[in-house]
Amino acid sequence: MEPLRRVALSMIVRNEAATLRRCLDSVRGLVDEIVIGDTGSTDGTADVARDCGARVVDVPWTEDFAAARNAALAGIRADWVLSLDADEVLDPGAAVGFAQAVQAPEVAGYQVSIRNYVLSLEERVWDRPAQPNDFRLPAAQGYPAYVDHQNVRLFRRDPRLVFVGRVHESVGPSIESAGLRLGQASFLIHHFGLAADAETRGRKNRFYRELGRRKVQDLPGNAQAHLELGLVELDNFGNLEEARRCFERACQLNPRLGVAWFFAGVTHLRGEDHGEALRCLRRAERCGHATPAVAEARGDAHYNRGEFAEASSAYRQALQRSAESAALESKLGLALARAGSREGGLEVARGAVAKRPQAGELHDRLIQLLVWLERFREAALAAEHKLRQVPGTGAADFRRAARLWSTQGDWARAAAILHVGQQLHGGDPTLGQALADLEAREGAGVNQLVTALQNSRTGADQD
Repeated sequence: MEPLRRVALSMIVRNEAATLRRCLDSVRGLVDEIVIGDTGSTDGTADVARDCGARVVDVPWTEDFAAARNAALAGIRADWVLSLDADEVLDPGAAVGFAQAVQAPEVAGYQVSIRNYVLSLEERVWDRPAQPNDFRLPAAQGYPAYVDHQNVRLFRRDPRLVFVGRVHESVGPSIESAGLRLGQASFLIHHFGLAADAETRGRKNRFYRELGRRKVQDLPGNAQAHLELGLVELDNFGNLEEARRCFERACQLNPRLGVAWFFAGVTHLRGEDHGEALRCLRRAERCGHATPAVAEARGDAHYNRGEFAEASSAYRQALQRSAESAALESKLGLALARAGSREGGLEVARGAVAKRPQAGELHDRLIQLLVWLERFREAALAAEHKLRQVPGTGAADFRRAARLWSTQGDWARAAAILHVGQQLHGGDPTLGQALADLEAREGAGVNQLVTALQNSRTGADQD
């Protein structure tokens, strides 16, 4: 076998002293040179980089990530380039796959899977759902889930191969335009930036929205640029109308871009135009974007139209396309019951809660189903069960449980629940008013039940 070709790590940074060393340590022994473009750090980032053996070059910041990355590439003479960010690390098991990748003579670059750690299984990145963390990386032990995506992060040093795009920049378009081959890497990159604190995420979101708007101005005929801006407007700012305009423009520019049709459907779904949502979602699938999220969204649209059999079919299809999902099973249970399979649907909905007892939305669907079935005592027990199982239940959860017990004439138990809710949410005036109304009607036995329920809740919290 011929010798391993030279590989350079190329990065751009600004004020990344807290995370940079971990990133650079992860590539030790795999790269022959490290070139870091500093776009204006004031926190000692450059000193950390030099201490790790990097060559630091000053790169003027021009509100353009691609321009900055290309400036950092300029001084590299290695055969291959690995691109990382300071809040990322290369997987510890990457060595074998990395060595094999740079020995392939016919490949110009590689799509690399990037594992984005998030703080909840409920999170998504674009239309990709979170997956439970397998804890293969010691540094990621504190994160319950991750979302995968791919980007070109390893590529040949070739003057034709440059980053494209003011934001969400990639080498992929230049590989495609040059007619060169793109491969699939067998190693991972781990990314921690999505789990940053709310203030940091908010600042980045505003920054990316502004750059996204400029990217659309730079590339008005680029469907991907419109898609990216629409996602920022939808996911980070809840700007439904602007997001819809972006997605529809992306569909006009590239009618085969299935993901754009999907998100156009999502905006119509959230705007309660379920017929138009279904049209867009079916178009997404015809374009090859047959993902679990598309089938789930179709199920939601059918359910909201009262088409429960069609909703059940769509949810089943989503489950067939995805790994096990308690959230999808919960929706399926609700749809099955409304379609006529009452006991079967209820069993599915209960099973979903049993799989993920701390997921509040699953309890809510089960309670909703029991109320629809007029099984009010079971609904009351389910509502009380949610109070014990789900962290951070709100005042509305206590009011609902109390109302359900009131339908059974159990005023004392309803009052006991409101007492506990008032202790946890003392600032909520509706709890006090509801409690006053109940105690005026039926005061006997309240104190005993308050004590019993408090003790029960304390035991559940200790578990």
